Amino acid sequence: MDQDSASIHDRLSEAGVAELGAAMSSGELTAVELVQRCRERIRALDWAGPCLNAVIELNPDAIDIAERLDAERRERGPRGPLHGIPVLLKDNIDTADRMQTTAGSLALLGAPPAQDATVVARLRRAGAVILGKTNLSEWANFRSPRSTSGWSARGQQTRNPHVLDRNPCGSSSGSAAAVAAGLAPISLGTETDGSIVCPANACGVVGLKPTLGLTSRAGVIPIAHSQDTVGPHARSVADAAAALGALVGVDPRDPATAASAHHFETDYTRFCDPGGLRGARIGVARRRLFGYSPAADRVAEEAIRALREAGAEVVDEANIPTIDQLDREQEWTVLLYEFKADLDAYLAQRTGVPVRTLADVIAFNQDHASEELRRFGQETFLQAVEKGPLTEPEYRAALDRNRRLAGPEGIDAVMDRLRLDALVAPTGAPAWPIDLVNGDHHLGGSSQPAALAGYPLLSVPAGFVDGLPVNLTFIGRAFAEPVLIRLGYAFEQATQARRPPAFLPSLEVPLPRR
Repeated sequence: MDQDSASIHDRLSEAGVAELGAAMSSGELTAVELVQRCRERIRALDWAGPCLNAVIELNPDAIDIAERLDAERRERGPRGPLHGIPVLLKDNIDTADRMQTTAGSLALLGAPPAQDATVVARLRRAGAVILGKTNLSEWANFRSPRSTSGWSARGQQTRNPHVLDRNPCGSSSGSAAAVAAGLAPISLGTETDGSIVCPANACGVVGLKPTLGLTSRAGVIPIAHSQDTVGPHARSVADAAAALGALVGVDPRDPATAASAHHFETDYTRFCDPGGLRGARIGVARRRLFGYSPAADRVAEEAIRALREAGAEVVDEANIPTIDQLDREQEWTVLLYEFKADLDAYLAQRTGVPVRTLADVIAFNQDHASEELRRFGQETFLQAVEKGPLTEPEYRAALDRNRRLAGPEGIDAVMDRLRLDALVAPTGAPAWPIDLVNGDHHLGGSSQPAALAGYPLLSVPAGFVDGLPVNLTFIGRAFAEPVLIRLGYAFEQATQARRPPAFLPSLEVPLPRR
């Protein structure tokens, strides 16, 4: 049976938001049926079968919500493209319902938050069904430099749906793995530096990391307010664009969103143009963003050829002039200061959980070391708790330096000089094997300049290496999401590089002949 003649019920795990919405409007599908099928697939593939461990909890009210949305569609029509669409949330995004919000930590088990995160409230208003929570690297991978991405004490280890013994990357591991495996059409992740785009790369899905302030962080367990963003994982650029339109807007609970007042769009799908690469000027940011993985470089070179064939003018090379000055130590300094201040502020408004400060979390982990500290420690927490207030000169100098070098003197400078619409680079290397003994084997990536500047990234599937996905990242200026969506969508349509996962147990290693 070909795709055109197959029933929507036969292709739910791959269907996009527009197709699902059309099927619900025609009566071929209901939101209840869609939610039921997602739940069945989670139980069959995530909690049994391959056991991906991507979904940490299901919303017990999802069916009731879907029933109400079906009735509303019949009576008044849909609210918008997300009406009745199931969405999974990374387990650091607050929901004021019967689900937990824990960042994967046992320290936050207890009473749910008293208020939805702003992005959750906006999804509900858009008619989305909050399906459940996804596993993540505990505390968004900010507990130890020796961590294993995708592991949390609450959810244990998430696995990569393409090759099960490979790491899904972090920290939004479950978010990307769930969408790749067809457990839901859309999920939300969060990023401080790479936590949306790296899992998108490892799991072969689209990851959209918005400009700082385009989406609210209110009600999101933080790392650092100068870099944290919330954005979608999806199987297509169009679906990521549909999700983004429901999330944006100024939020009094997050002062950073004030900068987006004249920059956000309520419908980003209108920028999905299959001819969007024609005449575009795209720069290849090679220095330090290529070279760490020959396999990723090969896929990126094919992607660059595809950009040219689709009508883009490729400027090669277009290096970020300050790239060698973007210092991990300076970034780390900022994150440590902000983590202590931001986490203490977040925990102060949580009730019914056993911790109120970072110091409390450290003590909790020590008291529950057999569960929390068995795989790796909390060295990063111990560094952060010693930091002073955000008035410290060390913090202010590092923050100002990072923003200046990455933004005006970095990404903006090369794009101005060469009159570019975007930069491109491989998102990262193919997924490495899960290693719970030694931790991650991360080779490199292209997320840091945009992370420090607060600029957007769009990671799009570009190819495969031995069954493992590799993505191409489009890097833009502040609030350039419409441009990135236009370019990324055209690239996606030209290459059709994404494919569903095979759930392989491992990569075949040929034995030597004797």
